[in-house]
Amino acid sequence: MNKTTFKISKMDCPSEENLIRMKLEGHSNIEHLEFDIPNRQLTVFHHDNIEGIETAIHDLKLGDTLLSTETIDPSDPNNNFKIDADSSHKKDAEQRKLLWIVLVINFAFFIIEMSTGLISRSMGLVADSLDMLADSFVYGISLFAVGGTVIKKKRIARIAGYFQITLAILGFLEVLRRFFGNEQLPDFSTMIVISILALIANSICLYLLQKSKSKEEAHMQASTIFTSNDVIINLGVIVAGILVNWLHSSTPDLIIGSIVFALVIQGAFRILKLSK
Repeated sequence: MNKTTFKISKMDCPSEENLIRMKLEGHSNIEHLEFDIPNRQLTVFHHDNIEGIETAIHDLKLGDTLLSTETIDPSDPNNNFKIDADSSHKKDAEQRKLLWIVLVINFAFFIIEMSTGLISRSMGLVADSLDMLADSFVYGISLFAVGGTVIKKKRIARIAGYFQITLAILGFLEVLRRFFGNEQLPDFSTMIVISILALIANSICLYLLQKSKSKEEAHMQASTIFTSNDVIINLGVIVAGILVNWLHSSTPDLIIGSIVFALVIQGAFRILKLSK
């Protein structure tokens, strides 16, 4: 058996882990995957060569670099990664439950941020709501396609990806309309309050996801990573709200909205990679 380690520079939360798991699901030569989110590393235990696996990971464009590959002895206790069937089923049931929880939290905040964003005229909140929707898509694909065929998962990923791109493009067009038009200033207080609540929600999601992992798995520590994309986006909207009030200009809100829409489109293309 072979053990290959990758550096995945853009793997900073469970969403990227789910994308990688789904992308590699069809590779029968993979025995086990180990994710170390704090160190942005993925270790693949596999048979035969690594070329097909490496190509699949590279297709996601998460900044992958092959660090090392070596042959190991599966009988060595230090390489004992197998678990019994009962434990596996129990773990799967637990993860399904947690996926439902984080899916509900993300989708609820999509609705909250979208509605308050439209009411407060904040493109930052609208864009952040689409980012929450993007996470919902990732968790939903993992959850609803459990036990389904690879074709079913690809079909769901394709629909989710194109829908996400469509919403982001509409968001960009609205940013342009507001930039060249004479719009009222966004309600900065709503921007700040809702973004703080979204920040708390993202932290809860990370905590719940990491709570489901055993202590031996390094990515248990991922809840301590404060530089995750979702957290940065929430902080960005908060800063934009402060600048809107300070400068009496909607430009900071439009800038953060554009940045987030770009991230949403980037995430959508990653999802579409799963449909190929």
